[in-house]
Amino acid sequence: MTQPEAIKILLEAVAAGNISPIHALEKLKHITFESVEDFAKIDHHRQLRTGFPEVIWGSGKTPVQIAQIMKAMIDKSSVVMATRIEPEVYAQLQQEVDNLTYYPLARICAVAQTKSNIQHSGIISILTAGTADLPIAEEAAVTAELCGFQVKRLWDVGVAGIHRLLSHKEIIYEADVLIVVAGMEGALPSVVAGMADCPVIGVPTSVGYGTSFAGVAPLLTMLNSCAAGIGVVNIDNGFGAAILAGQILRTAEKIKN
Repeated sequence: MTQPEAIKILLEAVAAGNISPIHALEKLKHITFESVEDFAKIDHHRQLRTGFPEVIWGSGKTPVQIAQIMKAMIDKSSVVMATRIEPEVYAQLQQEVDNLTYYPLARICAVAQTKSNIQHSGIISILTAGTADLPIAEEAAVTAELCGFQVKRLWDVGVAGIHRLLSHKEIIYEADVLIVVAGMEGALPSVVAGMADCPVIGVPTSVGYGTSFAGVAPLLTMLNSCAAGIGVVNIDNGFGAAILAGQILRTAEKIKN
């Protein structure tokens, strides 16, 4: 049975009163995907199930593949975006996909999106220990903004000069979720969590000397934090941190409503 046939049967069952609209909605959450040639299957209903649309992981895909996936997602997704896009890949995508915007530091490209479209309540504040952590922090920031969240940024406030962080305490106090991005020894999330009354998401980065082990050292530091209320995502996973922060705020909205 094809997907259109399955949907037709489901709608006929609703019309006949054999199934309720609520139950039909639950079934629709798991029914639709679209094949793009033989290399991709786009999950168009991911946003219906999880609240966030499918996002294209750009690394390892060819520009042709990325462009075809993006074209298939336009008009079917609230956000059409691809992560880990290098400038030379974007230059090729720009020739194939209309209305494409590129965020070079974040290495994200998106179709016809504006970062000022705030759709959700709450503030996601993103902090970095150093300037070298900015690409991962901007990946988180741009992802959150494209998904409709308000973001505030505070860069280069690591523990080596803790007075820089303490002079911006209001950024911590007004946040509803904090994303803290750090490499080297990864101590900043512990310090921030000791000051904050909201969830803190630690993002270890691969920034550091040899014994940082490409981000393993800050990852372990964050996992071993003595400060309560810290969750940790994988090394360099700014995108995952943004989605987790968004889920926290969306859950708060559902509870409030």
